[in-house]
Amino acid sequence: MQMNGGFLITKIKQLGDRIFEKILNEKNIDAFNGAQGRILYVLWQEDGISIKALSDRSGLAITSLTTMLERMEKQELIQRIRDKDDKRKTLLYLTEKAHSLQKDYDSVSDKMGDIYYHGFTKKEIIQFEKYLDRIRENLEGWKES
Repeated sequence: MQMNGGFLITKIKQLGDRIFEKILNEKNIDAFNGAQGRILYVLWQEDGISIKALSDRSGLAITSLTTMLERMEKQELIQRIRDKDDKRKTLLYLTEKAHSLQKDYDSVSDKMGDIYYHGFTKKEIIQFEKYLDRIRENLEGWKES
């Protein structure tokens, strides 16, 4: 049996990223890009986390995050502060400017949801998201033998 799930997921991600950027542009939101939006989203859920935790939650590699975080700090979206208990660890905090952007992000995210689930029933959405979550669990639990 030929399986195309991985290809389809990759294609969906590519298309979704392009559309997300287009919607940002249409709404004249230039304070962050799509990748930065993923970082902001994670920090809106839990502010003051380590770079490692951000990497785990966002799915972005630490090497990719380094440059992005530097840029976001220059844009005054985040602050990097040394952990008081462990000086080797840097914690990431949102600025007031970043907090003020959450409604913009949510409006783009809502539009993306409308596009993704156009024509789906609520029941189909719930079932589909269960399947996606199982795939995520499989990938996170995978260990090369």
